[in-house]
Parts: sequence; C-alpha cells; structure tokens
Amino acid sequence: MIRHTMTGLAMAASLALGTAAIAAVSADEAATLKTTLTPLGAERAGSKDGAIPAWDGAYTKPIAGSANGKYPDPFASEKPSAQITASNAAEFAAKLSEGTQALLKKYPSYRLDVYPTHRTAGAPQWVYDNTFKAATSAKLSDNGLSFEGAWGAVPFPIPKNGNEVMWNHLVRPRPTAFDINYRNLVSTSDGKLSMASKGELHGLSSYYQKDGSAEKSNKVFGLTRFNTTAPVFKAGEAVVAHDTLDMAKEPQAWQYLVGQRRVRRTPTIGYDTPDFVASGANYFDEVYGFMGRLDRYNWKLIGKKEMLIPYNNNRFFAAGDDKAFVPSHTNPGAVRWEMHRVWVVEATLAPGKRHVVPKRRYYIDEDSWAVMLMDGFDSEGKLWRTAQVMNLLVPEAGLHATNTGVVYNLEASTMSVIQYLDAYKVVAPRPLNHWSADALSADSSQ
Repeated sequence: MIRHTMTGLAMAASLALGTAAIAAVSADEAATLKTTLTPLGAERAGSKDGAIPAWDGAYTKPIAGSANGKYPDPFASEKPSAQITASNAAEFAAKLSEGTQALLKKYPSYRLDVYPTHRTAGAPQWVYDNTFKAATSAKLSDNGLSFEGAWGAVPFPIPKNGNEVMWNHLVRPRPTAFDINYRNLVSTSDGKLSMASKGELHGLSSYYQKDGSAEKSNKVFGLTRFNTTAPVFKAGEAVVAHDTLDMAKEPQAWQYLVGQRRVRRTPTIGYDTPDFVASGANYFDEVYGFMGRLDRYNWKLIGKKEMLIPYNNNRFFAAGDDKAFVPSHTNPGAVRWEMHRVWVVEATLAPGKRHVVPKRRYYIDEDSWAVMLMDGFDSEGKLWRTAQVMNLLVPEAGLHATNTGVVYNLEASTMSVIQYLDAYKVVAPRPLNHWSADALSADSSQ
C-alpha cells in the first residue's frame, strides 16, 4: 500500500570523484554485506511504511508456462494497489522522476499501475562470495574511468561516488551466456508504431564466467553480437562489440555491411551516435539505460531515494506488440510499477567533452544495480528525453534481464523501443572466436 505522505531523498552526502583511485571499503563496512545489507549491497530491511518489503533472496521458483525463452508473469493474479494519472500525480510527485511526471502531463492516456513490491533480484552464491571479496579489494583507476581488484562481482557494493555506482550498473549480474530475439520499434510524432529492425543477439558475459579473471579475458568484460534479420533492406547486417576495462583502447566494434560485403571497424558505436541498429531513433549510450564509457561526463552521487519504477515486467513482454503499446507510449495496462529504493546519479558534461545531452539523471535499482530510469536535459536545462528500462525476471538464472529500453523524445513526441524481447534464453557459452571480426566476416558472407 502506498502512503500519500511521501518522504524526500534519503540523502547520503553528495559525493564526487576526487582522486585517481579510491580506496576500497574497510573490513567492518564489508561485514555489513552479511548483516544489514544484502550480498550485493542493497538495504536488507524493508521501508518504514511497509511499501518496500525486506529482501529474502533472489526469485528462483520456476514460472508455470515458461518455454522457449518466454517467461509469463509470475504475479499475474495481483491487482494494482494504486493508479496514477495526471489528475492525481501531485500526490505522488515525491516518488516520481521528472520524466515520469512529464509523460503523465504530456499524454492524457498515460498512467502508472502500481503493484505490490517484490524484491526478486539476486545472483548465484559464487557472485555473492566474489562481491564480498571485492568490497575490500576493488578500486577505481584511470581517474574513475575503470576499476581493478574485482571480477565476477559487483565491484562496489557499498559505493562512495557516482563512478562506482555506474560501474556497478555496467557490470551488473547477468547470465554467463544468453541469446535473445528482439525487435526495435519506433513511434512517430503522430503515434504510429512501426518495426525499425528485427534480429537476434548473442551475449557472453566474460566477467561472469565462474572461472574467469581479468587476465584471462584481457579485461574484456562483455561481448555482444547482433544479427539483423528484418526488414529486407537491413537483413544480413551484423555487429560485434567488445566492452573492456582497458581505457587505453578505443571502443572495439566491427560491422558487416551487406551492400559492401565486408567487415569494417566502427569505433563510433557509442556515446551520442544515433543507434543505426534501431534506425537512429535513439543514441547508442541510451541502450540498457546507459551503455558505454564514462569519460564524457562527471558523475555525482546524489543519494538514495524510494521511487516508483517499472519492475518485474514479464507481462509487458508476454503481451506482444499489439497489447504492449498504444499510440505514442507503452500500454499502461501492460506495465507493472513498484516501489523500490534507487541510487540517484547525476551526469554533467566533463570539461573539454561534448555530448548532445549535456546533463542526465539516472535512477539505479539497489537490488539489481540496473539503471531503471533516465532523464536527459538540453543545454538550457530543459527536460528533453526520458527513458524507462523494463526488466524480465528469469528464475533459472536467479536474476533479472534488463535489456529493453523505452526512450521518449519529449520535444519530438516520438518513442524508441530498444530490444523489445521476443525470447530470452540462458545458453551454454560459445567459443570466444564467435565474437571476432573474422567470424563475423565468414558467417555473414555465407
């Protein structure tokens, strides 16, 4: 039950990165990961008003009807405890992001269906063990643009600054290997929804290989391969990308172009480059809420806050295009909102850097370390863009898949849906050469 008397930010001190390498937490602080904090660093206790329950472990119970990478809603029988529209949004304003409030104001048909909170996120025990070790060994490096002393772990379960929180997001727990089938969708200013592209993605979280290490992986913490299957004029396009902790290397990515029948390096995959996989309807660093390097911004940790965020959204993916969306926005009846505690991080343009979105505010779930909401502001400080990330509960992995982002351009009245999931499968790892430029060339040329 959500109370109408809302509290403000549960403020930690506003912290900014001040040195090239920040020391890890003390052994006494790390010990709280086994008492008052969860193994990944969230507050174990529930909220004072009872809206957020205590964490009692990851959700691992099989969901009836799960098959072929599809996971029905495990809470399908629940009814909303509240509905928020433009008419009553002021009562809940303390729990809503600026972007969420803007959507309620902009679209009369938009609303939030608020459900009881379920803290379902977690990770395997070996990740908990590694995270406990990382708490006292992980340190930022390269002026906060990288880190060392952790692998197969949330590196900073007790974060002290914004860079640490964002690194927790970038290397958040996920299956070692997974395949997804997805569609990228675009809604135009008149509310018409169309498919920008369709494809499959192969992912390898080398950071979460149980016997892995930074040395074994050459500091590459994630490998991704996209294969576009539709529409016809894009079918056959493919991309391979390597995410690395080594900031001395430029972004590592390769693209196969059907028209040229060759593979080329594409260092522009990242930052504010329009996302050509989704027909340029969003920026590359808006994928998954945030994707890429930290060097364009200064990252300030504002604190922690209780907020309404999209959560446990299996029903959103089970709905399909025709029921998951209505003109101009997601279908309110298909999206589940819950009260959770989030870390709030503000990104402002770093000196000497450029980005078309000079200021952003991120809301990161304390349990999964995934960005769930993002607000983007223009050079005059006006809210311009807002994004929501829909997570999928995958019980067999004991964690969330947070792949799908919905980005709203409030000025243009458009919507970009990034990787709307048709299927999500936990799979056996493929050989490392599957994510090489040579393999991309050989497979695409067949």
